[in-house]
Amino acid sequence: MALLDRKPFALTTDLVIFAFDSEQLRLLLIRRAKEPFSNRWALPGGFLEPNETLDDCAERELIEETGLQLRHLEQLAAFSRPGRDPRGDVVSVAYLALVRANEQTLQAGSDAAEAAWHDINALPSLAFDHDEIVATGRRRLAEALYTTTSAFKLLPDSFTLGEAQRAFEAVAGEPIDKRNFRAWLQNKAPLRETGEARRGQHRPAKLYKLVEGKDNQ
Repeated sequence: MALLDRKPFALTTDLVIFAFDSEQLRLLLIRRAKEPFSNRWALPGGFLEPNETLDDCAERELIEETGLQLRHLEQLAAFSRPGRDPRGDVVSVAYLALVRANEQTLQAGSDAAEAAWHDINALPSLAFDHDEIVATGRRRLAEALYTTTSAFKLLPDSFTLGEAQRAFEAVAGEPIDKRNFRAWLQNKAPLRETGEARRGQHRPAKLYKLVEGKDNQ
């Protein structure tokens, strides 16, 4: 079959952006202002424009719809199930990123009526096949939990060991044994004490930083 005889399809990007608010893992969603699925919540994203790479498309759509500007987006997977988009044959390339919730200011724009963080365990009904994309992103995040230091991107620059454990538990979706977690930190995560402490109702907790280096992923 000649190339020009093949059935055309459109390309989009969708973005799975996770954040941690000290208690819950949260997902960035936009409320659609246009059909299809007007007024439904969805992942940020949109169509690839002429002379644009997929990476550029993902960065542009994220800025236009949420106001976030991120330069470290990881390609997650492609989604091509027939009928996934009522507008026609549309293949979506999804991207994944982790951010610090308290450092981000959201500003809805383009065809997004609203942008907001949602508790990953209490998501609204999502447009298209975005529930499948979110599930894939969460699996990828959980699979990398103990093989990389990527989960530390959810934490502030300085954090307590208790805060780190809560972030890891939010990603894992289950409690983690404290002794096992501390042993993993000691053996696998390059941390250093900052010399400062977080003060609260209980005794001060030491603050740590992740040591940036070539082994961090």
